Order: sequence, then structure tokens, then C-alpha cells
Amino acid sequence: MKYTYRMRFFNTAGPVNCEDHYCLPPLTRFNLSEILELIRQKKYFVLHAPRQSGKTSCLMALRDYINHEEQYYAVYVNVEVGQTARGDVKRGIKAIITQLAYEAEETLNDRSLIEQRNTIIEDSGEDAALAVILSQWCKQLDRPLVLLIDEIDALVGDTLISVLRQLRSGYPNRPASFPLTVILCGVRDVRDYRIHSDKDQMIITGGSAFNIKAESLRLGNFSADDIQTLCRQHTNETGQVFDEDALAAIWHLTSGQPWLVNALAYETCFNVLSCLKEEIGKIRSQNRWLKKRRNA
Repeated sequence: MKYTYRMRFFNTAGPVNCEDHYCLPPLTRFNLSEILELIRQKKYFVLHAPRQSGKTSCLMALRDYINHEEQYYAVYVNVEVGQTARGDVKRGIKAIITQLAYEAEETLNDRSLIEQRNTIIEDSGEDAALAVILSQWCKQLDRPLVLLIDEIDALVGDTLISVLRQLRSGYPNRPASFPLTVILCGVRDVRDYRIHSDKDQMIITGGSAFNIKAESLRLGNFSADDIQTLCRQHTNETGQVFDEDALAAIWHLTSGQPWLVNALAYETCFNVLSCLKEEIGKIRSQNRWLKKRRNA
């Protein structure tokens, strides 16, 4: 199939894909050596940042990097699918395990979780099913597992408490029969969670439910140099120049917040240009009409 060139653009929706979007390589957004050392030490830790900061893009890039190195297996799962369950733990855990099963098949071509999930949920119950399926899965794998859990703080109430406690329960058995490393990713640090338990009729803190966290890493904003690097990709591909005043204005208006940087650059380069083309088209159409009237 012949490849048709498509101009890249500034991304404001979903994970970045450097083939389609102007981007900073996601693995440069954090200290990769630090994260790999935490994994080597079998640590469980948190990566957090405000919304639309590039967390998912970074997690997916880390997953691909780890799998390419072939020392560990890495699987990414977004547990936001369990959000609507709220305090219905059985429904929430079932949604999360199902999503994990499909990610395992997609990433590792491993269908074992799909085949086992319903039986394990029924036999083990919702308060143990996630721990049991992770344990059985890790025993089957020929390399340790790194589990990347995104949108952890989208979960609510007893469902969130159950997930955190099940991860904590299997922690002593890593890596032979539980993930070597779990990275929890969300907007806030887990220690800041205040979770209302309908079952216990009390507030449970994240630090209590997940007291095995070794580190809390924060994904930062773009620097002024990062903004220049991003915008110059557009210049190199299109010839449209961001002058120093424009780059300074983007930095001043956004403070480097990734979504704002991309949104402002996109509006400047694409939507403004589109409006200009529309106006030029209207002028040309009017001129053609006037010319016809003069020649009539």
C-alpha cells in the first residue's frame, strides 16, 4: 500500500503519536534512569500530574520501551472503565479485570486472562479476584511483570479501596507470583486520596490503603526550550516560522502546560490559517462576481 504523506499537527486530544503529531519524545519527559532503577528494585510507585499533561503518552512509551528491552513484560491498563461502578465493587473489579485481559492480549498476545477472568471473579469474589488473577498470571509468565495502571483516581469509594488493598496484599509475593512493579498514575498522589467507604462508613486515606508506595514522581510542564523544540518541528516541516516574540508569548500565556501549549500553537497554525483561507476565498469569489458584472 502506497504511503500518502500527511502533515503532522499539534495534538490536543488523547495520547501523542509522534508519527501524526509534533511531539517531544515521551521518554524525555521524565527521568527514565530513575524509573528503571525503581523497577529494578521492585518498587511500587506513583506518577502524577494535572490533566492533559501527557501522563498516558509517557506510560505507553514506557510500556513499549520495557517490552522492547525484553527483560520484563509491561502491560498498560486504564482503569477508568470502573468509574461508573462507584461503590459497586463487584461491577468495578469485573470491568477492570476485563480491560486488563484485553490489554494483555493486545500487548503480549496473551489470551490467558480472557479465558480465566469469569471463573476467577465468581470463585474468588470481588475483594480477591484482581489479586488472584495477577498472581496466577505472573506464575505463568517467563519474565517479571511491570503493571502500569492509569487513571487510578478515577475510581470511587469501595472500588478504589478494594483495588489498592488487593495490590497491597500481593506485594510480598513479587515477582514470582505478583507484579514486580506497579506504577499508579493519576492526577493526585495516592497519599492525598480521601476515600469514602460505604461499607465501613468511614473515610479511608490513600496512604493507609496503599502504604507500600516507595516514591511519588510528578510529571512536569514543558520548559521554554521544550516549547521551542516543539514549535520548530512545525517550522521545519512547513516553513511557517514562530519568531522569538511568538515563542515568548506562548511561554508567558501557558507556563508550559502541555495541553495549553499545543492548543495555542494549533489555533495559531491551523484554525487561524483556515479562517484566513476562507476569507481569501470569499474575496476571490466576490471579485469573480464583480468581473462578470462588468463584462455583462
